[in-house]
Amino acid sequence: MENQDINEESINNQEVNNIQDEAVSGDNVTAAPSAEELLAEEKDRYIRLYAEFENYKKRTTKEKMEFFQYANQDMMVSMLGVLDDFERALKEIAKNGNPSDLQGVELIYQKFKNKLTEKGLKAMEVNAGDTFNVDFHEAITQIPAPSEELKGKIVDVIETGYTLSDKVIRFAKVVTGN
Repeated sequence: MENQDINEESINNQEVNNIQDEAVSGDNVTAAPSAEELLAEEKDRYIRLYAEFENYKKRTTKEKMEFFQYANQDMMVSMLGVLDDFERALKEIAKNGNPSDLQGVELIYQKFKNKLTEKGLKAMEVNAGDTFNVDFHEAITQIPAPSEELKGKIVDVIETGYTLSDKVIRFAKVVTGN
């Protein structure tokens, strides 16, 4: 009797397992994607690919514009030394030179400066008493502030700073008070 109960129990367990296997295999049959699901998936992939391509076009256009805008940056930086030399020459000729020589050099200086300005070069406006800003200024040295209001501010401008289309290409070299 006991063997018969064990046999019946094992047969019942096998039947339950068979029913569960059929249910699992039935789920697998319905898991195959339908034509609408495949179409929706491909459409989604297409939309994502299209959006990615549009972003790529925008990014490359922006990079190209930046390249053209800053392509002459190296040339501009090298010309800044010539511009500084012109300014020094003008100061010396004004002190010791002939007024007609000064006028001729000033004319050449203005023409040179105007051509650089046409290409996007701008001198930074920095004056004594302005607040020191590390984004635009380079502190050469610190001196004791001549007055209380010049502490932490610019006391003197040693070299003019320049921007090229809103990008700093040379920081203004300044002396700050402490």
